[in-house]
Order: sequence, then structure tokens, then C-alpha cells
Amino acid sequence: MQSPTSPAPKSFGLRLNRGLLWFSRNWLRIAMIVIGVYAALPIVAPILMRVGATGPGQVLYTLYSPFCHQFAFRSVFLFGEQPFYPRYNTGSPLTPFETYARQLPEFDPNRVLAFPFGRVGDIYAFTPGYQGAAREFVGNPQMGYKVGVCARDMGIYWGLFTGIVIYSIPTVRRRLRPVPIWIYVLLGLAPIGLDGVSQLLGYPPFNLWPPRETLPAFRVVTGLLFGLMNAWLGLPYLEISMQETRRQIETKFAQRGIPL
Repeated sequence: MQSPTSPAPKSFGLRLNRGLLWFSRNWLRIAMIVIGVYAALPIVAPILMRVGATGPGQVLYTLYSPFCHQFAFRSVFLFGEQPFYPRYNTGSPLTPFETYARQLPEFDPNRVLAFPFGRVGDIYAFTPGYQGAAREFVGNPQMGYKVGVCARDMGIYWGLFTGIVIYSIPTVRRRLRPVPIWIYVLLGLAPIGLDGVSQLLGYPPFNLWPPRETLPAFRVVTGLLFGLMNAWLGLPYLEISMQETRRQIETKFAQRGIPL
């Protein structure tokens, strides 16, 4: 004899299948919203700082801090004298970050020593203490305020979002196939990998060559390429998987006479 509660598992399974069916039909729209919000919030942070809403602005910087180094000298700035404040050794015509930092209280040697592993040294050497200060520094009225993630990460997120928007066009979605791996490696992985690794190996503890920094525009472009290539690689596979999920659930519902 069935207990009064016996239909519950079936009811739960039905709701679960309906939920999966809904998700499989709307996954691209959901991905667009989620990635769009995630890419936009770092830009909201400097806007909030600009209008005086420093509390919410700092919350956004904190939320993104586990996912990005947030170095000011590798970030995009809004509402200031320059869009970037690259280090002196980038070869950029922009005024270098060190020129500004030497005049800022956030980079006072006594304050720098408060950071873990802080060492004063020369600001142009950018010891760990100065790197920590550059991570914490969000900007000021003169320099503007930095976006909540570095220039390269901003490029990645917006490249991924752009790829989703393009893929949402029906004709594109029907015809596009996953990017060939050699193109993905050549345009997606190689630029960002070579640039990032070559920078890393110039700093302690490696010190294989003099520290180098990349031009800000190159950081943005390599990030954009990486984001676009990931969208091109992953979205067609996700579409195939979601189509299969839809077919399986719709077939199951049809066999059992369950309305869709």
C-alpha cells in the first residue's frame, strides 16, 4: 500500500525536469545576464567613488579582490587625468605611475612598511610593500578611480560578454562551430600566456631578466582576445549539450503524456 507521501519523489522529479527544461531553453540569456553584470560591476565601482558613494564602491573592490591583483599601475582609471598610469618601464608616453605615487600619502615609506613583507627600498623597484599599496589604492579626484579589476581582466570579461552577444544572434548560433584548437591557442592562449609569464619571470623570486611591464592597450587587447576565444570555444559545445538535454526531457514528457 502506498503511503500518503509516496507521490512526493515523483513530484520533485517532475519539478526538477521542468526546471532543467526551462534552463536548457534559456541558458544563453541567463549567461548573458550573469556575465554582463559581472563585467559591468567593476566599472560601477569608480562611478560610485566619483559620486561620493565610497562605501558601496569599496564593497565592489573588496568583492573582486580575490579574483584580481587590482594593481593600480595595471588598471583602467575613469574621471582622472589619464586612463592608465603604467609603470615607468612600459615605454608608454603617459606619465608613469611612480611619478604620481611619490606624492601620495598611500605610498609613504612608513605606511608601506605596514604591509606584509613590506620593504621601503626605491619606489621604482616596486618591492612587495609598494605592490601591496598599489593594490589597495583605488584612486583620488586627481587621478580618477580605478576599475575594480585590472585592464587585462576587464578585457577578458568584456570579450566573453561580447562573444555571448554575438552568439545569441540566431544565424550565428546555427552556423558557428567550436573554434579550431590551433586558432584558440594562437589567438587566445599564446598572447596572454607569453605576456603574463614573461612579466612574472622578471620579478622575484625568479628574476630571470629585468622586470618588464606591458603597454596598457596590449593588456586590454590580449584580454579581449582570450575572452572572445573562450566564448567561441565553449558556447557551441554548451549549445549542443543543452539541445540534447531539451530533447531528452521533451521525449520523456511526450512518452508520459506530460504537457510541456
